[in-house]
Amino acid sequence: MGFIEIIKRRRERKRSYQQKETKTFVEAQDKIFPSIDENIKYVKELLVDNDDIVIREFFAGNVKCATIFVDGLVNREIIDRDVIKHLMVEIQLFKEEISQKDAYNKILNTLLATSDIKEVTSFKDAILDLLCGETLLFVDGSDRIIRVSTRSFPNRGIQQPVSENAVRGPRDSFNEVVRFSTALIRRRVRDTRLRIKNIKLGRRSQTDIYLVYIDDIVDRDVLNEVKQRLSKIDIDAVIEAGMIEQLIEDDIFCLFPTIQHTERVDTAVAAIYEGRVVILCDNTNTALIVPATLMTLIQHAEDYYERWHIATVIRILRVIAALIAMTLQGFYISISSFTPSMIPPDLGLFIAATREGVPIPVFVEALFLEFMLELLREAGLRLPGPIGQTIGIVGGLIIGQAAVQAGIISPIMVILVATTAIASFAIPAYNFSISMRLLKFIYIIVCAALGLYGFILLSLIILSNLVKLKSFGVPILSPFVSFEIMDYKDTVVRLPTRYLWARPIFASTYQKIRMMYERNTLPSSAGESK
Repeated sequence: MGFIEIIKRRRERKRSYQQKETKTFVEAQDKIFPSIDENIKYVKELLVDNDDIVIREFFAGNVKCATIFVDGLVNREIIDRDVIKHLMVEIQLFKEEISQKDAYNKILNTLLATSDIKEVTSFKDAILDLLCGETLLFVDGSDRIIRVSTRSFPNRGIQQPVSENAVRGPRDSFNEVVRFSTALIRRRVRDTRLRIKNIKLGRRSQTDIYLVYIDDIVDRDVLNEVKQRLSKIDIDAVIEAGMIEQLIEDDIFCLFPTIQHTERVDTAVAAIYEGRVVILCDNTNTALIVPATLMTLIQHAEDYYERWHIATVIRILRVIAALIAMTLQGFYISISSFTPSMIPPDLGLFIAATREGVPIPVFVEALFLEFMLELLREAGLRLPGPIGQTIGIVGGLIIGQAAVQAGIISPIMVILVATTAIASFAIPAYNFSISMRLLKFIYIIVCAALGLYGFILLSLIILSNLVKLKSFGVPILSPFVSFEIMDYKDTVVRLPTRYLWARPIFASTYQKIRMMYERNTLPSSAGESK
């Protein structure tokens, strides 16, 4: 009875905390005072102890005005030249004095030399705009505020993608300013039906989230599902897109990702043209793409820039690499420890010779080396570039060689661990690569306990999990489980571009045709073309 009471009290306490927290959004009132002095006083009280809030009071003729902005988030040149100076000089051109009653409309319609202005009728909206980098212009005698667009954030330029390098293809990637990201997409999609919808998430952070899609191509069910899941997020702050990914993914316990993410602009644009939805988050250089399938996680943008023979061979190589990264260690342990008779005699003798004198079992040997590898990988990532590379060389070569010479581990285990590590790097999607690495440890443990039976059993469990796993209503194993024959053209094997005339059915059921190709319009050979 006492235990139930404790649970009830905890639930009530949690509910009361949630009710209190929901009131902590921008605490401004809706009403705007007609008196400019009252408005300025209210802003000072609301944003007290903030030294980066700049308030400039001045007179436009005989009318008192004031600009308020956040230092560091605005372009001061625009405010000084196009707002304050323009108002103070241009107002002198009016021979008669402007009454306080007409001042607001005169300033709004004729005296501001900026392209992006907006009327705000609520203090709550005005304060939110102010904190986003806009400038508020108060005019005495008016209960409305003019919001002047003056955003100018500190940012880094457009750079090459770090985690998705390509030999061939564009080198620009998303950066942390979401407006730049939308501009990069808009530059490539000159379609009037492109939609870039803004949503604000985070009660305190009010982070800008953008849904990007083409209206007459996107799957409505997927789009509605995305909007519904985003609308259910009630969190105080969204720092990075990964937080959104974890809140809207289909299965939080599954190791396989159900959302694709990329920092390449061309990959995101290709997904938009396929009918998928791209989610951009401010302060994040990564875009989320839904729905995702296992094949989209294997593919890379460069596949479509190379000829189909090359792309197909590389994709097959990636699939093999994914299987190696996940299962090679476990398979070796199950064979060498439980069923060595399956190994050819010569190879078995060679393995036995390499393990001669090694004091620890294969299972412990594999776990030790994998643990060391993950440790070195993590240390290399966290350290500065040159030092990180040094750590990798020292760990990979010197420590590995010393461990083999000391007889702690066998050379063949070093080869296997290095092979799985290289194979994991061949997977384009970083989140999918991490899943393979985690599953590798599960394979090692299960195979060490159950041998080859454990290997087969775990493989069946993973496969059955993949069969039922969905990404926003789309099977993750599409088109293999949905049996859409048309989509087989662009899976592991990629047919020539001229045959990829239809959009993937798993992504869009609207506007299926994306290319009209007539064979007779192209020369079939050099002789015929003459």
